Amino acid sequence: MAVTKQLPVDLVWPLIAAGELDLGENYPQELWRKVEAFAKLRQPVRWHLIGHLQTNKARRTFPLVRMIHAVDSLKLLQLLDSLAREVLDPPAICLQVNTSSEASKHGWSADQLLEASDAIVACRNVPIVGLMTIAGWGTDAETARPSFIQLRQTRDSLRQRTDLPLAELSMGMSSDFEAAIEEGATLVRIGSALFEGVLRDDRAESP
Repeated sequence: MAVTKQLPVDLVWPLIAAGELDLGENYPQELWRKVEAFAKLRQPVRWHLIGHLQTNKARRTFPLVRMIHAVDSLKLLQLLDSLAREVLDPPAICLQVNTSSEASKHGWSADQLLEASDAIVACRNVPIVGLMTIAGWGTDAETARPSFIQLRQTRDSLRQRTDLPLAELSMGMSSDFEAAIEEGATLVRIGSALFEGVLRDDRAESP
């Protein structure tokens, strides 16, 4: 998917015109504004929330997206499961795993996720379709690879414990998506590789 966080609407239009309808946003408030801006498209955008979702923003965000990638706690998962009772077609969910063990990142550790397996599988209203991770800060494709391997292995272990299909692995960004795909990614989040040149040119033309 194309990550459009912090991009003005006029820079997102050409991407949609070219046929890219899976767009990812990090911040709920920014997502709300862009959903409104593109609401009248003939082919609607499939919005993905890829950043942290605070519980007080969940109710408004939930019906606007097709997938929430960074469900980082059991509390949030259970809230989304309750919200899913109120909509006909709830968005899919990926559970965020902190594979780099960085204190600044949200998400379960692999051990915490597996320990919560019974509570996770009890959330039957919302579709839990896979796992998500962000590689460590400052890594490149090869140094990020261990994070991707760990996410795949954690997915396989959780799948065995819960019988959930967990078909999706949301991992890999502009700097490391090739390694992520090699390790099983089904969803990659590409931002700077698509827009860096456009943003550079736009800044150069600003007064």
